[in-house]
Amino acid sequence: MGGIKAVLFDMGGVIVQLDSLENVLGPSTLNPDEIWNGWILSDAVQQFERGRCSVEHFAETIVDELQLEGTAGAFIERFVAFPQGLYPGAADLVASVPDHVITGLLSNTSALHWENQRDAATIQGLCNRAYLSFELGLVKPDRDFFDHCVADLGLPADQVLFIDDNQINVDGAHAAGLQAGLAKGPEAALQVLREFAVIS
Repeated sequence: MGGIKAVLFDMGGVIVQLDSLENVLGPSTLNPDEIWNGWILSDAVQQFERGRCSVEHFAETIVDELQLEGTAGAFIERFVAFPQGLYPGAADLVASVPDHVITGLLSNTSALHWENQRDAATIQGLCNRAYLSFELGLVKPDRDFFDHCVADLGLPADQVLFIDDNQINVDGAHAAGLQAGLAKGPEAALQVLREFAVIS
């Protein structure tokens, strides 16, 4: 292994604060476990994050599938506010990566959030590269997403470090040959950078 030559950060939960899913979805007739499992397994979420369906179709399907109270329009308003802006220290986290190491975002996200989230301009300018699910039609933890990023970087997979707040995505990165660490927020992500000797 030749050391880490690129660091890819997940957005939500690592550098961008997220509201709770319960607040975003609002009241439902389902219990919390049913809601969480329904969200994770929803084809509508996958298709929306791949850029393959409209926000209206996504919202109507989610309201129906998860038995949400209220309208699709009300859900969209809450969903737009899901990203709460950069965590304090997020810009410093990215800036701590040495200049010779490529930085990038690798995120399951939608055009709606990428363009409309709080601190959007700052987030979009943080890293050298941005690998976004809705632009590429790929989602984590699918191997194709990681393989695309590695190929675009032109690096061996084991020289790429990926940091995410969900274990399933960390496992997906490992399966694709990347180095990967689990972290929620910038402080934990700094620790991952230290563990992999990206920073001292």
